[in-house]
Amino acid sequence: MSEDLDLFDWRRRVATMYPLPDLASFRAARDELFRTHPQSPIPPEERASFAGLRYFEIDPRYRVRARLEPGEPGELEIDTGGEDGVVRYRRAGVVQVTLPEGTATLTLFRQLGYGGGLFLPFRDATAPAETYGGGRYLVDSVKGTLAGPLEVTPGSDELTLDFNYAYNPSCAYDARWLCPLAPPENRLTVPVRAGELKYHTED
Repeated sequence: MSEDLDLFDWRRRVATMYPLPDLASFRAARDELFRTHPQSPIPPEERASFAGLRYFEIDPRYRVRARLEPGEPGELEIDTGGEDGVVRYRRAGVVQVTLPEGTATLTLFRQLGYGGGLFLPFRDATAPAETYGGGRYLVDSVKGTLAGPLEVTPGSDELTLDFNYAYNPSCAYDARWLCPLAPPENRLTVPVRAGELKYHTED
């Protein structure tokens, strides 16, 4: 299979994981995908010994309701440093969430260009000791992260965010991957002890 078809299959499988009935099933399916798929971000030489990704315990307090409010208008450019070059986003709005350790405000972005999707990267106070130093993603709908981390009601600004689905970008596993990371406005001073932990425990 060509790399292009591998990538298509990877994104298809990621998208089909999100309707799984519970987080435990989702995490098991994600481990299997990371262990076996040619497009896995885990280095090929590590896949045979791959024992699974590490997560915080599932905590229902990190599933929160919020409202998308108008935020600072304008665009944001993030240089991936790789073949994707500079990725352009428009600020779709901001959400203020109440988490166990305090409140936090996050900007939700929309990727510009054909087929643009929603993107919510963040870095919190657990980085870099417990989580990846560059931050994590909660939503990247272009890549297939759909129902689960973000649920909406059509015609409403109300939404639900579930930080138990927070996951590492591909560059957290192998330096050959280059990723857009959380901009300053999404660097939180509160810890988010939910979702995926860092992959390299020795860092």
